[in-house]
Amino acid sequence: MKRTIATIRDVAREAGVSVATVSRYINSNGYISDRTVKKIREVMEELDYKPNEIARGLARKKTNTIALIIPDITNPFFPELVVAIEKMAKEKGYSLILINADEESLQSGLFLRSLESRYIDGVILASFQFDQDILKELDGSKLPFVRIDRAADEDSPNSIGLDNYKGAELAVEHLIESGCKTIAHISGPRTFPPSIDRQRGFQAVMEKKFPGSELIVFEGDFTLESGKKMTEVLMDEHQDVDGIFLANDMMAIGALKALKQLGKSVPDDVAIIGFDGIKIGEMVEPELSTIEQPIYQIGIAATNRLIDMIENTGETLEQIKLNVRLVVRESSMR
Repeated sequence: MKRTIATIRDVAREAGVSVATVSRYINSNGYISDRTVKKIREVMEELDYKPNEIARGLARKKTNTIALIIPDITNPFFPELVVAIEKMAKEKGYSLILINADEESLQSGLFLRSLESRYIDGVILASFQFDQDILKELDGSKLPFVRIDRAADEDSPNSIGLDNYKGAELAVEHLIESGCKTIAHISGPRTFPPSIDRQRGFQAVMEKKFPGSELIVFEGDFTLESGKKMTEVLMDEHQDVDGIFLANDMMAIGALKALKQLGKSVPDDVAIIGFDGIKIGEMVEPELSTIEQPIYQIGIAATNRLIDMIENTGETLEQIKLNVRLVVRESSMR
C-alpha cells in the first residue's frame, strides 16, 4: 500500500494549531510558546513530516542554490571546474545547478527571466557570449554573479581572473628555447578576453625575439575539431612552421591528430604546446606540454566569492588574478 506523505495541514490539525503557526515554527519566524513548540515537534515526529526545503527557501527568499553556466560540457576543462565548485558549495551548505548554455540561448531576452524562475541565489558565469543587454540586466538585478574563464573581466571586482598574457609568453619562450624558429599561434575566438590576451602574449614575444618576421596566427574556436582543421590549413600554407602554440589543450590535441595524419613527427618536426592543463593532456601520445591553469583553485575562489556576495559578509571585494605555470611534456621536448 502506498504510504501517504504528511502535509503541513496534517501537522496543524493534529497539533491543534493554525497552518501559519506551524509555518512560523518551521521557519523560526515569530513568537511561539514553548508548549506549542513541543506539541508541533512531537506531531512532526509522529507523522514523519519533512518540510519542503524549496518552499522554505522561497519563504525566506533564499534557497541556498547557485548556478554555474558553462559553454561546452564536452570540454574536459569544465567538468574539472564543476568538481571544485560543487565541493566548495556543499561545504558552505549550498547546492549547485549546472547549465550548459549555447550561444543562442545566452542572447535571448528570456535568459535572465529563466534564471530567476529557477529560484537561485547567485550565478557563476564561465561563458562569455552574453550580449550587452543581458549583462546590463544582470548588473541591474539583485542576483549576485561571478565571472570566470571566458567571461572574466579584469576591470570587474566580481571576476576571478587569470594571467593569460603571462601564460602565452611562457609558452612561446619555451618553444624558442626548444629550438623552434618559425612559430605559429592558433587562437581561440578573438572576441573572447582570454583569446585576446593569449594572442597579445604570443605577439609580444615573437616581436621581441624575431623582429620583422611575419606573425602567423589562425583563429580556432577552442574545440578539438577546429584545432585539427586549423593545423591542416596552417601546415598547407606555412610548411616551414616548426612550433605551434594553441590557445587551449583541446585544440592542441586536435593538432596532434592532424600532424600525425600529415606524416609529421611531434616534437621532432613540429613542437606543440597548449593551454589549460586538463588531465586528458597526459593521456595522449605524445603527452601534451601545456600552460596549466589552477582549475581547482579557480572553482574554489569563484564559489567563495559568490557566497560572500550572497550572504553580504561586508568584506571588500578585491580583484583576484591567479597565476599559471609551464608544464613541459613530450610534445615539445627536443
